[in-house]
Amino acid sequence: MDAETAAAVLTERRGHILIVTINRADARNAVNAAIHVGLGTALKEADEDPEIRAVILTGAGDRSFCAGADLVAISRGEPIEPGDDERRAWGFGGMASHPISKPNIAAVNGYAFGGGFELVLASDLVVAAEHAKFGLPEVKVGLFAAAGGAFRIIEQLPRKIALELLLTGEPFDAETAQRFGFANAVVPSTKLLATAIDLAERICRNAPLSVQVSKRVAYGIFAGSIAGEEPKWSVNSAELGLLLQSEDAHEGPRAFAEKRDPIWRCL
Repeated sequence: MDAETAAAVLTERRGHILIVTINRADARNAVNAAIHVGLGTALKEADEDPEIRAVILTGAGDRSFCAGADLVAISRGEPIEPGDDERRAWGFGGMASHPISKPNIAAVNGYAFGGGFELVLASDLVVAAEHAKFGLPEVKVGLFAAAGGAFRIIEQLPRKIALELLLTGEPFDAETAQRFGFANAVVPSTKLLATAIDLAERICRNAPLSVQVSKRVAYGIFAGSIAGEEPKWSVNSAELGLLLQSEDAHEGPRAFAEKRDPIWRCL
């Protein structure tokens, strides 16, 4: 792992728990190529390490868990994923299509929007700070939640509520997340990491192989992928390719950058 990647994603062992921190607070912990490689590598190594029994993912600072894709990097023409096929296959942020056998907990320390929320949706359990907010605002800028969010939100929240959030792009708070069973716990920010560690330790006290088998069976994980999601990813990719050819997909980010209302043409 190079110096940039090591600085962008921090790892800390606490007994059988690996704490992974997205460390770009000055960029709202937005995902660039270094985050993709660092997070994906941390998950891969945790899955292969018999001493690691649970993973906690959080963000640096107390404002943002992850703001999604690094739009500044994209505007400069920088890739936000690595060039090699193996690591690119991990999906957005090195995690969106990278299921592992070890349980992973998202400790959401602020807002998780767009791709940041999709990382939470890709997590097994969620502990949220009281001020945390979640949302998929892609429809507001001519895009859609293409890192698994469009189909995972329907599975993890009541269908009508999920569709409202998906189609309006509006955010929801931690209290709402807990009310609808999306967050396992909502706590003051000062207790966030301790609560996540306590949950991880309760998992770690169980037989490790039993926990891992239980997770794989629950998700249908086989050979590094979730079989039931494969058709959804295929549709997702096809729709994304078509949408990115549209004028609206260019107008949305342009209007956002110019701080004006977009003019949709359905072209």
